[in-house]
Amino acid sequence: MESTGGIQASLSGRYATALFQLARDAKTIDAVEASLATVKQALAESADFAALTTSPVIGRVAAGRAVAAVAKSLKLDATTTKFLGVLAENRRLRDLPAIVRAFRSLAAQHRGETTAEVTSAHPLSEAQVVELRQALRNRVGRDVSVDLSVDPSLLGGLVVKIGSQMIDSSIKTRLNSLAHAMKG
Repeated sequence: MESTGGIQASLSGRYATALFQLARDAKTIDAVEASLATVKQALAESADFAALTTSPVIGRVAAGRAVAAVAKSLKLDATTTKFLGVLAENRRLRDLPAIVRAFRSLAAQHRGETTAEVTSAHPLSEAQVVELRQALRNRVGRDVSVDLSVDPSLLGGLVVKIGSQMIDSSIKTRLNSLAHAMKG
């Protein structure tokens, strides 16, 4: 596939690329991306689902059945459901977060967007996300897809990563800088 850069270098990147190619060929990129967003949210909100994806003691068959049940309850699209079954069979469910990130990046590239990984201390409202996208679009000169995550240890502010560029306005970093300056 053209212009996937370093994404294919990792095992998760290869899985994400394979899923992306299937979704592209079936013209279901948006549906798969929406399903993966649902999976990401479920991983963050359900300790049981997170445990299912990371537990080494759950066998392939049991993991496959459990993932099929989760996929049905989350109303995931068929391509994503089959893909989760393949991950369970190959004992790669633990790679889901990295696969989701890589897929989102591939989908954004396909749409001509840049992807920004945004970490905030608290969940952002829809209005804040729209405002953030606009600010990032003004900064980089093209549409920006945001991959949101929450890290309460930041205390406040944001950490935005676009490619190799990082913008860190978190209170945690400011306090660490202040503490370092006071020592010196």
